[in-house]
Amino acid sequence: MGNYDLSFISDQDLYNHTKDTVEKYRFQVDLAKFNKNLIDPIKLTFDSKVYDRDIQSVIESEIVRQMDKSNTNHIGYFHQNIFSYIGDGWSVPTNGYDIVNLGEQYYVEMKNKHNTMNSSSSQKTYMRMQATLLNNPNAKCMLVEVIARNSQNIIWNVSLDGNPISTENIRRVSIDKFYELVTGRKTAFKELCEQLPKVIEDIVNDIELDDKSNTVLTELKQISPNLLKSLYLLSFEKYEGFSNFNV
Repeated sequence: MGNYDLSFISDQDLYNHTKDTVEKYRFQVDLAKFNKNLIDPIKLTFDSKVYDRDIQSVIESEIVRQMDKSNTNHIGYFHQNIFSYIGDGWSVPTNGYDIVNLGEQYYVEMKNKHNTMNSSSSQKTYMRMQATLLNNPNAKCMLVEVIARNSQNIIWNVSLDGNPISTENIRRVSIDKFYELVTGRKTAFKELCEQLPKVIEDIVNDIELDDKSNTVLTELKQISPNLLKSLYLLSFEKYEGFSNFNV
Protein backbone atom coordinates (compact mmCIF):
# COMPACT_ATOMS: atom_id res chain seq x y z
CA MET A 1 0.00 0.00 0.00
CA GLY A 2 1.32 3.40 -0.96
CA ASN A 3 1.01 6.86 0.51
CA TYR A 4 -1.93 8.52 -1.26
CA ASP A 5 -1.94 11.70 0.85
CA LEU A 6 -5.67 12.51 0.69
CA SER A 7 -6.79 14.59 3.66
CA PHE A 8 -10.40 13.36 3.59
CA ILE A 9 -9.85 9.56 3.60
CA SER A 10 -7.14 7.42 5.15
CA ASP A 11 -4.75 5.43 2.95
CA GLN A 12 -6.02 2.20 4.52
CA ASP A 13 -9.71 2.99 3.94
CA LEU A 14 -9.09 4.05 0.35
CA TYR A 15 -7.03 0.95 -0.34
CA ASN A 16 -9.55 -1.43 1.25
CA HIS A 17 -12.57 0.11 -0.45
CA THR A 18 -10.88 0.10 -3.85
CA LYS A 19 -9.75 -3.49 -3.25
CA ASP A 20 -13.37 -4.49 -2.53
CA THR A 21 -14.34 -3.01 -5.90
CA VAL A 22 -11.51 -4.69 -7.82
CA GLU A 23 -12.42 -8.06 -6.32
CA LYS A 24 -15.99 -7.69 -7.58
CA TYR A 25 -14.78 -7.55 -11.20
CA ARG A 26 -15.84 -10.46 -13.42
CA PHE A 27 -13.20 -12.71 -14.93
CA GLN A 28 -15.18 -15.87 -15.55
CA VAL A 29 -18.23 -16.51 -17.70
CA ASP A 30 -20.04 -19.69 -18.67
CA LEU A 31 -23.17 -20.34 -20.71
CA ALA A 32 -25.50 -20.09 -17.71
CA LYS A 33 -24.14 -16.64 -16.81
CA PHE A 34 -24.13 -15.60 -20.47
CA ASN A 35 -27.83 -16.48 -20.78
CA LYS A 36 -28.86 -15.26 -17.32
CA ASN A 37 -30.97 -12.43 -18.75
CA LEU A 38 -31.95 -14.44 -21.85
CA ILE A 39 -29.94 -13.89 -25.01
CA ASP A 40 -31.78 -12.42 -28.01
CA PRO A 41 -30.67 -14.48 -31.05
CA ILE A 42 -32.66 -12.21 -33.40
CA LYS A 43 -30.62 -9.20 -32.33
CA LEU A 44 -27.34 -11.12 -32.63
CA THR A 45 -28.39 -12.27 -36.13
CA PHE A 46 -28.94 -8.66 -37.18
CA ASP A 47 -25.56 -7.69 -35.68
CA SER A 48 -23.84 -10.46 -37.61
CA LYS A 49 -25.45 -9.79 -40.99
CA VAL A 50 -25.67 -5.99 -40.91
CA TYR A 51 -22.07 -5.52 -39.72
CA ASP A 52 -20.80 -8.43 -41.84
CA ARG A 53 -19.26 -10.24 -38.87
CA ASP A 54 -19.10 -13.95 -38.19
CA ILE A 55 -21.34 -15.12 -35.39
CA GLN A 56 -18.44 -16.12 -33.14
CA SER A 57 -17.09 -12.56 -33.05
CA VAL A 58 -20.62 -11.26 -32.37
CA ILE A 59 -20.97 -13.67 -29.44
CA GLU A 60 -17.57 -12.64 -28.11
CA SER A 61 -18.62 -8.96 -28.30
CA GLU A 62 -21.81 -9.76 -26.40
CA ILE A 63 -19.77 -11.48 -23.69
CA VAL A 64 -17.57 -8.39 -23.36
CA ARG A 65 -20.67 -6.15 -23.27
CA GLN A 66 -22.23 -8.20 -20.48
CA MET A 67 -19.06 -8.22 -18.42
CA ASP A 68 -18.66 -4.48 -18.94
CA LYS A 69 -22.23 -3.88 -17.76
CA SER A 70 -21.60 -5.95 -14.64
CA ASN A 71 -18.36 -4.11 -13.94
CA THR A 72 -20.09 -0.75 -14.44
CA ASN A 73 -22.43 -1.72 -11.58
CA HIS A 74 -19.37 -2.35 -9.42
CA ILE A 75 -18.12 1.16 -10.15
CA GLY A 76 -21.48 2.38 -8.83
CA TYR A 77 -20.66 0.48 -5.64
CA PHE A 78 -17.30 2.28 -5.50
CA HIS A 79 -18.85 5.75 -5.90
CA GLN A 80 -21.59 5.18 -3.35
CA ASN A 81 -19.85 3.23 -0.62
CA ILE A 82 -16.75 5.40 -0.41
CA PHE A 83 -18.92 7.79 1.60
CA SER A 84 -18.88 5.26 4.42
CA TYR A 85 -15.33 6.56 4.97
CA ILE A 86 -15.58 10.22 3.95
CA GLY A 87 -17.00 13.16 5.87
CA ASP A 88 -18.53 13.57 9.30
CA GLY A 89 -21.96 12.01 9.76
CA TRP A 90 -22.31 10.56 6.26
CA SER A 91 -23.39 6.96 5.85
CA VAL A 92 -24.60 4.44 3.28
CA PRO A 93 -27.88 2.80 4.38
CA THR A 94 -28.71 -0.78 3.47
CA ASN A 95 -32.00 0.42 1.96
CA GLY A 96 -33.72 3.66 1.07
CA TYR A 97 -31.53 6.54 -0.11
CA ASP A 98 -28.05 5.80 -1.43
CA ILE A 99 -26.27 8.17 0.96
CA VAL A 100 -27.55 10.11 3.97
CA ASN A 101 -26.43 12.50 6.65
CA LEU A 102 -29.18 12.34 9.24
CA GLY A 103 -27.63 15.00 11.45
CA GLU A 104 -27.49 17.53 8.61
CA GLN A 105 -30.67 16.05 7.05
CA TYR A 106 -29.20 15.30 3.62
CA TYR A 107 -30.78 12.55 1.51
CA VAL A 108 -28.94 11.55 -1.65
CA GLU A 109 -29.73 9.47 -4.72
CA MET A 110 -26.64 8.80 -6.84
CA LYS A 111 -26.49 8.05 -10.56
CA ASN A 112 -23.42 7.34 -12.66
CA LYS A 113 -24.49 9.38 -15.70
CA HIS A 114 -26.85 12.29 -16.20
CA ASN A 115 -28.75 10.40 -18.92
CA THR A 116 -29.29 7.07 -17.15
CA MET A 117 -32.79 7.94 -15.93
CA ASN A 118 -35.74 8.15 -18.29
CA SER A 119 -38.61 10.54 -17.70
CA SER A 120 -40.60 8.03 -15.68
CA SER A 121 -37.76 7.12 -13.31
CA SER A 122 -36.84 10.82 -12.91
CA GLN A 123 -40.41 11.63 -11.88
CA LYS A 124 -40.51 8.69 -9.49
CA THR A 125 -37.25 9.79 -7.83
CA TYR A 126 -38.45 13.39 -7.60
CA MET A 127 -41.79 12.41 -6.05
CA ARG A 128 -39.95 10.30 -3.50
CA MET A 129 -37.92 13.35 -2.55
CA GLN A 130 -41.12 15.42 -2.34
CA ALA A 131 -42.50 12.84 0.11
CA THR A 132 -39.33 13.17 2.19
CA LEU A 133 -39.83 16.95 2.34
CA LEU A 134 -43.46 16.53 3.36
CA ASN A 135 -42.35 14.45 6.34
CA ASN A 136 -39.37 16.68 7.08
CA PRO A 137 -39.52 20.25 5.67
CA ASN A 138 -35.87 20.82 6.68
CA ALA A 139 -34.60 17.91 4.60
CA LYS A 140 -32.23 18.55 1.71
CA CYS A 141 -32.61 16.05 -1.12
CA MET A 142 -30.07 15.65 -3.90
CA LEU A 143 -29.67 13.78 -7.16
CA VAL A 144 -25.89 13.40 -7.41
CA GLU A 145 -24.50 12.57 -10.86
CA VAL A 146 -20.95 11.26 -11.26
CA ILE A 147 -20.84 12.21 -14.95
CA ALA A 148 -22.95 15.35 -15.26
CA ARG A 149 -23.13 17.87 -18.08
CA ASN A 150 -21.59 20.56 -15.89
CA SER A 151 -20.05 21.16 -12.49
CA GLN A 152 -23.22 22.18 -10.66
CA ASN A 153 -25.31 22.38 -7.53
CA ILE A 154 -28.63 23.64 -8.86
CA ILE A 155 -32.36 23.37 -8.23
CA TRP A 156 -33.71 20.27 -9.95
CA ASN A 157 -36.44 21.34 -12.34
CA VAL A 158 -38.80 18.60 -13.52
CA SER A 159 -42.16 18.31 -15.22
CA LEU A 160 -44.89 16.31 -13.47
CA ASP A 161 -48.01 15.68 -15.55
CA GLY A 162 -46.94 18.52 -17.81
CA ASN A 163 -46.50 21.00 -14.96
CA PRO A 164 -43.05 22.45 -14.19
CA ILE A 165 -42.02 21.75 -10.59
CA SER A 166 -39.07 22.97 -8.56
CA THR A 167 -38.10 23.64 -4.96
CA GLU A 168 -34.95 24.92 -3.30
CA ASN A 169 -34.46 21.75 -1.26
CA ILE A 170 -34.45 19.27 -4.14
CA ARG A 171 -31.22 19.74 -6.06
CA ARG A 172 -29.18 18.28 -8.90
CA VAL A 173 -25.51 18.08 -8.01
CA SER A 174 -22.38 16.96 -9.88
CA ILE A 175 -20.02 14.64 -8.03
CA ASP A 176 -17.28 17.26 -7.65
CA LYS A 177 -19.68 19.62 -5.88
CA PHE A 178 -20.91 16.80 -3.67
CA TYR A 179 -17.35 15.94 -2.64
CA GLU A 180 -16.87 19.62 -1.85
CA LEU A 181 -20.00 19.61 0.31
CA VAL A 182 -18.92 16.47 2.18
CA THR A 183 -15.21 17.27 2.62
CA GLY A 184 -15.06 21.06 2.52
CA ARG A 185 -12.42 20.81 -0.22
CA LYS A 186 -13.22 22.24 -3.66
CA THR A 187 -10.89 19.88 -5.49
CA ALA A 188 -11.45 16.73 -3.40
CA PHE A 189 -12.89 14.70 -6.27
CA LYS A 190 -10.04 15.74 -8.57
CA GLU A 191 -7.53 14.73 -5.90
CA LEU A 192 -9.17 11.31 -5.58
CA CYS A 193 -9.06 10.81 -9.36
CA GLU A 194 -5.35 11.66 -9.40
CA GLN A 195 -4.57 8.99 -6.80
CA LEU A 196 -6.94 6.29 -8.06
CA PRO A 197 -4.62 4.82 -10.76
CA LYS A 198 -1.88 4.40 -8.14
CA VAL A 199 -4.25 2.72 -5.69
CA ILE A 200 -5.57 0.27 -8.28
CA GLU A 201 -2.05 -0.53 -9.48
CA ASP A 202 -0.96 -1.24 -5.90
CA ILE A 203 -3.94 -3.56 -5.41
CA VAL A 204 -3.45 -5.44 -8.68
CA ASN A 205 0.19 -5.98 -7.72
CA ASP A 206 -0.71 -7.10 -4.18
CA ILE A 207 -3.55 -9.57 -4.76
CA GLU A 208 -4.11 -12.63 -6.91
CA LEU A 209 -6.92 -11.95 -9.36
CA ASP A 210 -9.22 -14.73 -10.53
CA ASP A 211 -8.09 -16.68 -13.58
CA LYS A 212 -9.84 -15.65 -16.77
CA SER A 213 -12.22 -18.33 -17.95
CA ASN A 214 -14.73 -18.26 -20.81
CA THR A 215 -16.54 -21.50 -21.68
CA VAL A 216 -19.47 -19.97 -23.59
CA LEU A 217 -18.37 -20.99 -27.09
CA THR A 218 -17.42 -24.50 -25.99
CA GLU A 219 -20.81 -25.03 -24.33
CA LEU A 220 -22.69 -23.57 -27.32
CA LYS A 221 -20.88 -26.00 -29.65
CA GLN A 222 -22.09 -28.84 -27.45
CA ILE A 223 -25.65 -27.85 -28.36
CA SER A 224 -24.77 -27.69 -32.06
CA PRO A 225 -21.57 -27.16 -34.07
CA ASN A 226 -23.52 -24.36 -35.78
CA LEU A 227 -23.18 -21.48 -33.29
CA LEU A 228 -26.09 -19.50 -34.72
CA LYS A 229 -28.37 -22.53 -34.44
CA SER A 230 -27.21 -23.03 -30.85
CA LEU A 231 -28.22 -19.47 -29.98
CA TYR A 232 -31.73 -19.99 -31.36
CA LEU A 233 -32.14 -23.31 -29.59
CA LEU A 234 -30.90 -21.76 -26.36
CA SER A 235 -33.79 -19.28 -26.41
CA PHE A 236 -36.49 -20.98 -28.48
CA GLU A 237 -35.99 -24.74 -28.06
CA LYS A 238 -39.46 -25.18 -26.53
CA TYR A 239 -41.21 -23.06 -29.18
CA GLU A 240 -43.29 -24.65 -31.92
CA GLY A 241 -41.21 -26.08 -34.79
CA PHE A 242 -37.78 -25.45 -33.27
CA SER A 243 -37.12 -29.16 -32.79
CA ASN A 244 -36.53 -29.06 -36.56
CA PHE A 245 -34.72 -25.70 -36.72
CA ASN A 246 -32.01 -25.11 -39.34
CA VAL A 247 -30.07 -22.01 -40.34
